[in-house]
Amino acid sequence: MAETSIDAAAAPPPSRFLYNLFRRNLSAKVAATPMVATVLVVFVGCTLWTVYYSFTNSRALPTGDFVGFAQYERLFAARRWNVSVRNLLLFGVLSLVLSMTIGFLLAVLMDQKIRLENTLRTIFLYPFALSAIVTGLVWQWIMNPTLGLQTTLRNLGWESFTFDWITNTDMVIYALVIADLWHKTGFVTVLMLAGLRSIDDEIWKAARVDGIPTWRTYLSIVLPMMRGVIITTLVIVGSAIVRLYDLVVALTDGGPGIASEVPAKYVINYMFSGGNLGQALAGSTIMLAAVLVFLIPWAIIEFRPKKER
Repeated sequence: MAETSIDAAAAPPPSRFLYNLFRRNLSAKVAATPMVATVLVVFVGCTLWTVYYSFTNSRALPTGDFVGFAQYERLFAARRWNVSVRNLLLFGVLSLVLSMTIGFLLAVLMDQKIRLENTLRTIFLYPFALSAIVTGLVWQWIMNPTLGLQTTLRNLGWESFTFDWITNTDMVIYALVIADLWHKTGFVTVLMLAGLRSIDDEIWKAARVDGIPTWRTYLSIVLPMMRGVIITTLVIVGSAIVRLYDLVVALTDGGPGIASEVPAKYVINYMFSGGNLGQALAGSTIMLAAVLVFLIPWAIIEFRPKKER
């Protein structure tokens, strides 16, 4: 009892505690103030603005006429939006699985201390340094049936060769996947290589001593130890897939017809060309929710309290 009363008397009052907390690392807090203000005003504020006006009948300019879920009902009833969502799902699954798989295999190859590793790493990463617009234009030239690979090989004697995917409604999504893989697989490779290089050599030595096959070592030991790198890569790649726009505009412009339409292009077209701000903001709110599907699980996994052993 006496000790408790002494501790209570020695404890600073709440106002003093808050003052000391405010003074702690004051210079760092002052330096971070512009960034925090930017996040609150630009990101959080604009996000709330977007969600609010998606429930209005705003046309060319935002208005306060609340219409409830009417914009969302119209959105999900629109054939163009539904086609764009299906396209994005197919594109996203193929792009995510193939980029992660190819990137990991290339990282494993480069982790074998091969010659010219720095040169190969630069070559793999170079496409990612180009913008998606440039990537789309390059692959548009390559896939153009009258100018690109098809005509070149036919002139060389393969007259039956056909590669007209960007004009084929059934194959145009796969053309986008090829261009996207060329653009970002090198970036995934570099991230995976960094994860592989963080694995202690003693683990490999212990696996060899125990007679564990190499492939089993990667599946059972290395990949679980790379959990942080893999999750971060999935979040980066997944959020980029949801925001897919530049590559589509440069490579196919959503065509032929609406065969390669994606949600981001739908939103941009309604916002600037269609003059229907409410419909565009409803679409962008759905895209935000899709991005949160990737971000929230990542944040829970990364920032949850670590269990003490």
